[in-house]
Amino acid sequence: MNNAGQAIHLKKEILVRIIKAFLSDNFEEQARLIPYAMRPKGMEVPYRCCVYKERAIIKDRTIAGLGFPIEEDDETVSLATYAKKATERKEISDKNLTVLQAACQGCKTNRIYVTDLCQGCIARPCLSSCKFGAVSIINGRSVIDDSKCKKCQMCVQACPYNAIVKITVPCEDACPVGAIKKDETGFASIDFEKCISCGKCISACPFGAVHERSQIIDILKAIKSGKKVIAMVAPSIAGQFPGSIYQLKTAIKKAGFYDVYEVAQGADITAQTEAKEFSERMHLANEKATEWLNEWVNEGGYGEKPETQEDDNVQHFMTTSCCAGYNQLIKKHMPEIKPFVSDTKTPMYYTAEIVKQAYPDSVTVFVSPCVAKRAEGYENPNVDYIMNFEELGALFVAKKIEILECEETPYVKESSKQGRNFGFSGGVAESVKASLKNENSVKPCIINGLNKESIRQLRKYAKSGECDSGCNLIEVMCCEGGCIGGNATMNNPKTAKKLINELSEKSQDIEKV
Repeated sequence: MNNAGQAIHLKKEILVRIIKAFLSDNFEEQARLIPYAMRPKGMEVPYRCCVYKERAIIKDRTIAGLGFPIEEDDETVSLATYAKKATERKEISDKNLTVLQAACQGCKTNRIYVTDLCQGCIARPCLSSCKFGAVSIINGRSVIDDSKCKKCQMCVQACPYNAIVKITVPCEDACPVGAIKKDETGFASIDFEKCISCGKCISACPFGAVHERSQIIDILKAIKSGKKVIAMVAPSIAGQFPGSIYQLKTAIKKAGFYDVYEVAQGADITAQTEAKEFSERMHLANEKATEWLNEWVNEGGYGEKPETQEDDNVQHFMTTSCCAGYNQLIKKHMPEIKPFVSDTKTPMYYTAEIVKQAYPDSVTVFVSPCVAKRAEGYENPNVDYIMNFEELGALFVAKKIEILECEETPYVKESSKQGRNFGFSGGVAESVKASLKNENSVKPCIINGLNKESIRQLRKYAKSGECDSGCNLIEVMCCEGGCIGGNATMNNPKTAKKLINELSEKSQDIEKV
C-alpha cells in the first residue's frame, strides 16, 4: 500500500483533472491550466514556500500523469505541448518511473547520529559496542566518525537512552537492490539497469517525489477511437473498491471499456500448470533419491548418505513465478536462482492470451496494484497498456461513476476461490497445493516481501539447492502482504484481505490436476 499520505490525494486530484481535460473540448488548454486551477492566485499555500513552487511541482506531477519523464523536461515547454505530444504518442516507454526533482527533498545520506538525548553516561556502552572505532567521547558526549562507521547499529542497540538513531533516506532505504541514489545534483535518481520496478520507493517517499509514468491518455485515446478496449482486473482489485466485483465490471464498462475479464481466471491456469510442474520436478527428485539410496544399500551402506549428493538435474524446491517484481529481480540480479523458478506463466499472461483469442483486434489493459506489472506488460505483446488502481479510481471520479449504484454483470467465466486468493501473500502457494490430488506433497514457504534480508535468504537457498525449513515450494511476493500491499493499492491490506476472503468463500474450489 502506498504510504505517502497527502501526496496520494494530490496525485489522484491531478489524475482526475487530466482525465477531465482529455474529455473536454480543449484538452491542451485545460491541461495547461491544471496548476493554476489547483493553486489560484491568493490561495493559502498548503505545502511549499510559495504558490509558484507549488505550481511548479503540480506541473511536474501532471507531466508524469501525461506519461513523460521529468528528467527530460525543459521548463520552457508548457503543459499544453505535453498534452499534444501525449495524444500523438505511438509507443510507451519501458522506463516506468520518474523522479520529480522539484519535490525531492534531497535527504541527507544514511548515517548513524547521536542526538541531544545523550547523557554522557559513565558506562559508555556505545563506545564498547563499536568494533570499528567509530565512537569517541568528546566533551563528555558521544560522537560518531562517519568515515569509520559501518552502520551496523550496534551502538544504537546499546544506548540505554535511545539517544543514537539511524537517519535514513526513505527511498534508498526501501529499495532492495540499490537502484535509487542521489546523483551529482544531490537529488534522487533511478538506475533502470538495476531497478526491478517494485514500487517501494514510491510508497516510501514522504514527499511523493517518485512517480509512475501513467498510460492513462493512451488508454483513453484507444477508447475514444472506438476500439474494443478490454480491461483485465487483477485478483487484488476485489479488496480495493466498494461494491461487488460484478458491480465493478459494470462500472468499468460505463467508463468506456468494451468488456472486463477477471485475471483470477488466468490465476486458475497458473495454479494448475504450476502444480503439474511442481509434481514433475519433485517426482524427478524422488526418483533420483531412490536411485541413490539403492546404490548406497547395495554398497553396504558405507560412505556419504545419498541425500547430500549433488546433481544438477535434481531440485529439492521450486519457487513460484507470478510476481513481476520477483521476475525482474531474477532477470537483473539473481540468475543463480533461475533453475529453481517455475516456468509457468503469470495470471496476466494467460488472461491476455484468452482475451486476444476472443477479441483478436482488441486493446488489452491490465488493471494493476503495482508498477512492476508495467515492466511485465512491456515485455508481453498481448498486453497493450497498464492502468493501476489509483488511475481507475480517478477515472470513476472524473466520469462520476458510483460503483454501488451499478447493477451486477457476470464475467465470461467464474474464477475459483483459489484463483481469487492470488491477491494476498500465501494465496499462490495454497492454490498450487489445492490443485494437487496429493496436497501433502507440498510443503510451502512464504517470502512475504522482497528486502535485503529475504534476497540474502533466496541466494542461500539457490547456493545450497535446498531450504533450511525443508519446504519444497517457495512463494515469493515482492510486496509485504502480497498484491494487496502494492504501491498503487488504496485500501488497508488487512481490510483488503478480508474483502477478498468474503468473495472467495462464495466461490467454487479449483479443479485438481
